[in-house]
Amino acid sequence: MGILSIVIPVSLLLLAAGGLLFWWTVKHGQYDDLDSPAHRILFDDDDDMLPDDIKPKKTKNTEDSEPTDER
Repeated sequence: MGILSIVIPVSLLLLAAGGLLFWWTVKHGQYDDLDSPAHRILFDDDDDMLPDDIKPKKTKNTEDSEPTDER
């Protein structure tokens, strides 16, 4: 019976913490748009994320040439 006096308050504290975290995520819009991140992975926009010094140099005939690594 003595263990219940420890387990019940600990479980209520964990429940309150989980409830507060869920409330915070809803308030800050974490669940507003669930579809866009799943579709965004399909877009090929990796060149925009590369730093300028690593981007491959564009030539006139980019289909035949491979990017060079000039680091």
